[in-house]
Amino acid sequence: MENQEQLTTLISDLDQPFTEEELKAIDAAFEAVSSSSPTSSVRKLDSPADHRPKTRRRLPESIKESKRKTPFKENNSMSSTRLRWLKNLDSHQDKSTLIYPEVSFQGKIVYSRTASEVDRASKELLKFVQAKKKEGGHIVLGFDIEWKPTFKRGVLPGKAAVMQICGDANHCHVMHIIHSGIPSSLRSLLEDPSCIKVGVNVGGDANKVYKDHKVSVEALEDLSSLANQKLIGGNPKRWSLGSLTETLICKKLPKPSRIRLGNWEVAALSKAQLQYAATDAFASWYIYEVLKKFPDPPCNKSEQVETVAQQQPLADGAAACNISD
Repeated sequence: MENQEQLTTLISDLDQPFTEEELKAIDAAFEAVSSSSPTSSVRKLDSPADHRPKTRRRLPESIKESKRKTPFKENNSMSSTRLRWLKNLDSHQDKSTLIYPEVSFQGKIVYSRTASEVDRASKELLKFVQAKKKEGGHIVLGFDIEWKPTFKRGVLPGKAAVMQICGDANHCHVMHIIHSGIPSSLRSLLEDPSCIKVGVNVGGDANKVYKDHKVSVEALEDLSSLANQKLIGGNPKRWSLGSLTETLICKKLPKPSRIRLGNWEVAALSKAQLQYAATDAFASWYIYEVLKKFPDPPCNKSEQVETVAQQQPLADGAAACNISD
């Protein structure tokens, strides 16, 4: 009978609100653990200056049930920390899920919407390409298009409305071709076989440009195929630009639906649309540069090695891999 009364008293005591002294002690413990190494944390908790109760006990379930029973206000800094900790303790979040910072184009966005503006922008890009050719460098342009989607059955999506082209981290051209059309200068750039246009599903984008504007986009390289060549030894994977961005540079490519599925045929693009379009083209260019630095996987295709050996004798010590730079 006496033991039962003691147990009842103990349970009743556990359901009582913490005293101010106990709350300060718990908050001090949380702060000490989060800001110190494990060794220093133990010393700090065991120091004589710590006046927290020496009797250990479980946190009563009553303090987790609702904020109504919590004997402190939400705007108290120490209490807020404790509340957040308790919420995280009870949550069932996947700790393996990583939150990456977002990638965003930080250079100058050159927006053109009239025929004369697009022509001028295209000539600037042609000069950029010619300068690269003189330097003997690899000429690569991140390439992407946007169009107005449709949400009605039987209604075709809009024509290719926006074309974004990026050749470095400093400038990105966003051209509103639904209003300007494709002038001869831009056609020359798109049809240039020495200038590689890269992107995920870039072939599909090129087909749409040809279907909508009767202009061919030459010299294409799909980033998903390149990633499978560089990264995957077995079955190929269908990469998205977002998954490549997370895998290779540990950043998230923002794809808000209100922008991605918005109206790209408006009279003038918003700042958010311009940033979205420029970031996509920049990410394509940048991911290509990253992938090209990866070595090709070891030769596991004996037929290819034999073909290369037959076509050109190998120098002493030369590798028998057919690596295209």
